[in-house]
Amino acid sequence: MFRRLLLTLPLLAAAPLATAQAQCDTRFDFHNRSGRTVMELYFDRTANPNWTRDELGTGVLPAGQSRRFTTAHPGLYDFRVVFDNGRAVELRRIDICSTSNITATDGGLRAH
Repeated sequence: MFRRLLLTLPLLAAAPLATAQAQCDTRFDFHNRSGRTVMELYFDRTANPNWTRDELGTGVLPAGQSRRFTTAHPGLYDFRVVFDNGRAVELRRIDICSTSNITATDGGLRAH
C-alpha cells in the first residue's frame, strides 16, 4: 500500500501542470497596423536559439490586414517580422497563454 502511494505521488504532483497547459489557448491574431507590408513572420519558442520557418509561407500580409495563427506548444515565444523595406523588428519572451494579439506597428511589435 505504501509503495503504491509513493508511485502515485509524482503523478499527482504533475497533474496541475498538465491541466494548466491543457487550458492554455495557443491561438493568437497577428495584426499589421504598420504602413508597410509584412513580408516575413517568424515565431518560435524562446528556448529555440534560431528562427525556423517564415509562417507566412509564400504569402505576405499587407498593411491593415490580420491573420490567425496557432503555436504548437504553450510557453514563451519570440516573434520577428521583416517588412517590405527590409527592416526587421523582434519581440521576445511573450507568454502565448496570456497573449491573444501580436501587432506590428511602424514603431515595432507589441503583445496584448
